[in-house]
Amino acid sequence: MRGILGFIKRNVLLFFKDWQSILFSLLTSIIVLVLYLLFLKGTFVSAIQSAMEQYPGLTSMVSQKDIAMFANLFLLSGILGSAMISVPFSCITVLVKDRANKVDYDILATPMKRGQIIFAYFVSAVLTSILLNSIILAVGLIGIRMQGNMYLNISQVIKAFSIVALGSISASAIFMIVVLFFKTVSACEAFFGILSAASGFVIGAYIPISQFSNEVQTVCNLFPASQITIMLRNILLNGLLEHINTSLQGVDQGMFVLSLKEYFTFQAKLFKGYLDMNKMLEYILGVILFCIVTQIMIYSGSYKKN
Repeated sequence: MRGILGFIKRNVLLFFKDWQSILFSLLTSIIVLVLYLLFLKGTFVSAIQSAMEQYPGLTSMVSQKDIAMFANLFLLSGILGSAMISVPFSCITVLVKDRANKVDYDILATPMKRGQIIFAYFVSAVLTSILLNSIILAVGLIGIRMQGNMYLNISQVIKAFSIVALGSISASAIFMIVVLFFKTVSACEAFFGILSAASGFVIGAYIPISQFSNEVQTVCNLFPASQITIMLRNILLNGLLEHINTSLQGVDQGMFVLSLKEYFTFQAKLFKGYLDMNKMLEYILGVILFCIVTQIMIYSGSYKKN
């Protein structure tokens, strides 16, 4: 047990010693933030205002602060959604570097079993990504709170951090399998470039997934990261939406908030049905369990003892 803990500590320290890896792991989130400041916020606000125009009289009943707060919290869910993809992958590249530098043979010579080694890589990636993503969430919440009321209670904040942890675990479990097929750092970096470019679209950070075709929505929502982002969006925004709905005093019979949830994707559409929060949680836990078992089997098979 001491050997496993020491190996986990070693992997975590290796990642944090490389500041460039930390910076590039956050690059996608930085891009989302920059695009939001340049034009995405205006696009989201315009979409909300267009929805308001469908119900006469709502414009004067919904404050501009609430609209801006909605856009800001939607942005935070997008930043975290992309970070919960890029950060875990960057953490796992320690394994690829060990294989490229032939350090893996020295590790295999230790008393640790093959399954314990790969599981230690997995745990170190999970711990590192949870730490970084939790910092992003904390900073984001503090920054947005300074701009107005988020209508979040302590329970919802705790749930948000729990979802961030779940997202870090699921992404680490999936990418652990992916990196086992990379033998060079250059191949891993090339894949990371593709991943960074596609992740923002898959989770709906740039364009709400609801605006895609049914087939594309299904493909996006097959990835746990998309469902994690939707779950986080529900937790961060439901309090604000309830406040908006209350302020409307039933004038629209709740249709305005419902239209916002449909447009900004508060449910995961999978094939011809929708997954609620409980179904998404079950799906993600199933994927995590499957990936952990698979990664242990693949790694153990790749390094069979003579």
